[in-house]
Amino acid sequence: MDRRAFLACAALVPLSGCLEFLEDSGEDITEPGDVEIVWHDLVRDNPGTDDERVVVWGAVRNVGDRTLSYLEVRATFFDEEGEELETVIENVDADVSSGEEWPFEIEFPRFGEDAAAVTTYELEPATGV
Repeated sequence: MDRRAFLACAALVPLSGCLEFLEDSGEDITEPGDVEIVWHDLVRDNPGTDDERVVVWGAVRNVGDRTLSYLEVRATFFDEEGEELETVIENVDADVSSGEEWPFEIEFPRFGEDAAAVTTYELEPATGV
């Protein structure tokens, strides 16, 4: 598949439209079970300041049988009471063969006190091509 066509589609059309384009073009959408998150960690920069930021770093592994060229990973951030603060979807754009791993980084979109409120998070692979 032409990567530039896919990226243009992703930028201009809602995700469901891209997925329909991919299905119509013969590309298979990978089930999230074909990808596993092998490690992850929450990192804080500048804690206790107005510039505090929160980032989740991690790596995913292709556990399916075919090479993947695109994957989305969803992070949901929670406060101390378990209330959802924000959900962020990050895409990983790389050609990765079966068994290989590749890194991702998902940043909480707010800084300072809002970032300081993040106490936990959940990760899940969303879709892959």
